[in-house]
Amino acid sequence: MKFENTVQRAVEASGVGLHSGVPVHIRILPAPVSTGIVFLRTDLDNFPIPASWRHVARVSYATSLMRQGVLLSTTEHLLSVFYSMGIDNAYVEIDNLEVPILDGSGQPFVELIERAGTRQYRRKRRYLRIRRPVSVEDRGKRISILPAESFRLTCEIDFPHPMVGRQSLELEVTPERYASEIAPARTFGFEYELDQMRNMGLIRGATLDNAVCFTRDGVLNPGGLRAADECCRHKALDLIGDLALLGRPLLGHVIAERAGHAMHTALVARIMSDPSLYEILTFDQLASRVTQALVS
Repeated sequence: MKFENTVQRAVEASGVGLHSGVPVHIRILPAPVSTGIVFLRTDLDNFPIPASWRHVARVSYATSLMRQGVLLSTTEHLLSVFYSMGIDNAYVEIDNLEVPILDGSGQPFVELIERAGTRQYRRKRRYLRIRRPVSVEDRGKRISILPAESFRLTCEIDFPHPMVGRQSLELEVTPERYASEIAPARTFGFEYELDQMRNMGLIRGATLDNAVCFTRDGVLNPGGLRAADECCRHKALDLIGDLALLGRPLLGHVIAERAGHAMHTALVARIMSDPSLYEILTFDQLASRVTQALVS
């Protein structure tokens, strides 16, 4: 995409927070050029929380943002959709502390964006292009990013469950491929972990309508899985949502091996703390580089 985009008109949705269980309503609105994605807590006099790596707060079972003590939780699904569908600028009015989980996937948010339509500005998009490899590792888990001229993902997971096991996915992220291959994948968990998570104050809003729940050898959801590798696809969805905290569209090949929110956001912080790792350039500058490389 050559120019910045926002939504054409306001759209809204209501639901519950996956972890808090609180009722919540959101409204997505157009925003001016170079605004980025900004959440507005309407229950707190429209207090703004920009979707930025600078405001990452908690990253255990979801990615939360905090600014001046004001929290916003479980941002990754909505940010994943904005990032992949090419929405650079938007205000998100929200009347509670957690983004609604809806059906547990990104698909309802994709449908919201499609209903809103998009509006293109004359301001050129500025991409963040990775210049040299960088990685974060921890106890057998790893996430890396390599230089590339597009946004590519390789995502690998490994869970000791007969319906999951080792899965991998690789794709170039485009709005079309995201909407069809990644967005429908739902968040998931395992039945034997439920009590522990509830004791931690988590998943108070979880039901089989908004999450996949695996038993020891099967799945509780009556409709089963949406894809054999739905778990891997959802991890890719989460990863993209965390990468959105870079604040600019990414050019690079991200390789995630059993990584989670903490490692995703650690990679983002690592990149943004070292300007030698990246460069900022427009679509025209990128196209010129690719042409020169082909000629040479």
